[in-house]
Amino acid sequence: SSFEEMTNVTTVLEFRLLGFTSNPHCQILLFTVFLVIYILTILGNIIIILVVTLEPQLHSPMYKFLKNLSFLEVCYTTTIVPKILADLLAKRKSISFSGCMAQLYYFVSLGATECYLLAVMAYDRYLAVCEPLHYGVAMTAETYTLLAVGSWVTGVFTGFLPCLMVSRLHFCSYNLIDHFFCDISPLLKLSCSDTAVTEAVIFILSLLVLSSCFVLTLVSYLLIILSILKIPSASGKRITFSTCSSHLMVVTIYYGTMISMYVRPTYNLSSELNKAVSVLYTVVTPILNPVIYSLRNKAFKKALEKIVIRY
Repeated sequence: SSFEEMTNVTTVLEFRLLGFTSNPHCQILLFTVFLVIYILTILGNIIIILVVTLEPQLHSPMYKFLKNLSFLEVCYTTTIVPKILADLLAKRKSISFSGCMAQLYYFVSLGATECYLLAVMAYDRYLAVCEPLHYGVAMTAETYTLLAVGSWVTGVFTGFLPCLMVSRLHFCSYNLIDHFFCDISPLLKLSCSDTAVTEAVIFILSLLVLSSCFVLTLVSYLLIILSILKIPSASGKRITFSTCSSHLMVVTIYYGTMISMYVRPTYNLSSELNKAVSVLYTVVTPILNPVIYSLRNKAFKKALEKIVIRY
């Protein structure tokens, strides 16, 4: 009888993505907006990588972490945006089952890596501001490498479980995903299996990853702010705070959207709101990083000017 049940379930070989809208004018407008943002994101992040690599003054752990973050943003946005662009121009917006699972895996693991990197960067700032005398000893080249590689490796493993569990669900004949990429919640809604266990595991994993990184990051910044308040001179306060405020902005936007999406046991957000929030962290946050970090950073701007003059 289990064989009969198996044959009764038509296996879905591909999914159709509903995307944003079926209005052709809106599609062209969205295509243009997303294309411009994507090009700027890639360019901005590549500039950061090049400037940090070429300028010896920026070879400190803080900028090396920033280089990692920029590389991550290029990969992360490339997992999602080119497919959005192709679908906005396509009559038939489809993605194969394996393509969908691959996109889900990269999206989850790169998203997790970003959480770890942001936490590590906050810890680096905490050491620099609160323990300046011990900074050289605490943040050696070995420590930096360990933290950076650790963030990537842990991220790679974080993606396995959710992806494995979603890929093992049954998807019956209905294959329309009400989203613009293969995200967890629309796939869970679509499955004709009992998703209770999968939902619970993914919820617990999201809660563990997001909340632990968020708490670490938040505690680092609270300690930094308390430390800044003790600085006697106003200009000293301002200089120290400006280096951290930019990081804090990125962190707030990223975690705010991520937590609202994944740390809730029931996935009952309306699909329109779901898409709007998803655009924030898949399209908007990756372009904010280069903008916020480089425009608010004097050392980075100086290094960029030097390179432009040199070449």
